[in-house]
Amino acid sequence: MSALDRTSTVAVVGAGTMGQGIAQVALLAGHRVLLHDAAPGRAQAAADAVAGRLDRLVAKGRLGASDLKDAVARLVPAEGTADLAGAALVVEAVVEDLAVKQALFAELEAVVGDGCLLVTNTSSLPVTAVAGALRLPGRLVGLHFFNPAPLLPLVEVVAGAATSAEAVAAAYDTAAAWGKTPVRCTDTPGFVVNRIARPFYAEALRVYEERAADPATVDAVLRESGGFAMGPFELMDLIGQDVNEAVTRSVWEAFFHDPKFTPSLAQRRLVESGRLGRKSGRGWFGYPQDGKGGARPGGGGVQKPESLPHTAAPAVAPTSVVLRGDLGPARALPGLLRESGIEVREAAPDGPGALLLPGGVPLRLADGHPMPAPGVRFDLALDYRTATRVAVAPCDGVHADAVDQAVGLFQALGKDVSVVGEVPGLIVARTVAMLVDLAADAVARQVASARDIDTAMRRGVSYPLGPLEWCEQISATYVRDLLEALHRDSPTGRYAPCRELRRRADAEGGVVSS
Repeated sequence: MSALDRTSTVAVVGAGTMGQGIAQVALLAGHRVLLHDAAPGRAQAAADAVAGRLDRLVAKGRLGASDLKDAVARLVPAEGTADLAGAALVVEAVVEDLAVKQALFAELEAVVGDGCLLVTNTSSLPVTAVAGALRLPGRLVGLHFFNPAPLLPLVEVVAGAATSAEAVAAAYDTAAAWGKTPVRCTDTPGFVVNRIARPFYAEALRVYEERAADPATVDAVLRESGGFAMGPFELMDLIGQDVNEAVTRSVWEAFFHDPKFTPSLAQRRLVESGRLGRKSGRGWFGYPQDGKGGARPGGGGVQKPESLPHTAAPAVAPTSVVLRGDLGPARALPGLLRESGIEVREAAPDGPGALLLPGGVPLRLADGHPMPAPGVRFDLALDYRTATRVAVAPCDGVHADAVDQAVGLFQALGKDVSVVGEVPGLIVARTVAMLVDLAADAVARQVASARDIDTAMRRGVSYPLGPLEWCEQISATYVRDLLEALHRDSPTGRYAPCRELRRRADAEGGVVSS
């Protein structure tokens, strides 16, 4: 099998938002599309909705009028599953209930030909289980589209335990022919994106629960220092707290309560209180009830105080600092400081990497270790030249003058500075380290290739780098040592580095000191 021919008929079962989106994608790829829903009249209403969206594409100049007419003519509401008999591919996008999906595919298998490719769009159920009741389970494959399907490029192509290689290849090639970015993965909890993305939310929630920073500050640091498109708290509000927590809980339960996926009590309380995010008007932040609050909490007008990050007041930068040792992933900083007019004198290269502030207080990159007094930690950045914000954390007892010097130093580089509580690994560093760890573990378990994992995280959730690309940039040794330090501080297993990460760090042959 290869990509589905454009003359072949595609059927979509389930006329909700996702089903409509998939139908639109198949239509614009040139297929005749049959749209079916069990609820009477819903297929016709969905077809009308799809036609309306295509009409808006014409108004925006993104679709020709003749193309619209042809597409609408190819979109046919189907009253019953018997009307799907001639389909070459059937995509299921119904409720996330295993019994419902199994019953539907058993019904479809009695209608369509043996050569028809069957596809489930499940995001949380095992593809293997969905296919378990089929006479020909080898032809069922998962195609996990992301919502909204017409806009988001990523499609996870999921092979169940019984799925044939030919079915996977056909689904992969068809998704590519439809203009999507497909990635292959095996049938494991969360597939690629929902499995590996859990720490992006979990570590932010942990920092909040430890009262080191408020949600707006965590978001700002991860956006402006980590390079992420959205902060985790605003993204949870956009997704819906109930939906986000349900995915986390599903993955946690599927992995037999692995501590790396432990849900957050703070998020559970938010869900219980009905503060579900944008759709309820209130989550971590408040939103206008009409849902038109714009890209940031608080809407297009004046932002509410709760949505503003903590930003340090202007401070005077020291005229000189002393560089001791190797700053590891932050080794670009001395050059940037020199460019800004700050003298950087070099001491003996041995010892933990640090910038010594006037008075001798060390300013060190977050590495998971508690900061020995007196001292100040600063967070990891995707790129210290282009980052617009950096988080710093003073240890207990450090003099306020040293904190001001650290703040002034980064302000001299044009950065906003957020002073946060001292938590091991700060914000960006611990988040990235956990993303890398889960990605490395997924590669070792052959969930997906390193390339597909990085592609999935960049294209599916808009990460600035794939986790394994990030690992290459900052080194597996740095990530391993940071996680080992976090594990010693909190020996629950949550931060224990996986075997593959330790293997990669050993292959580098280096040790990043604390």
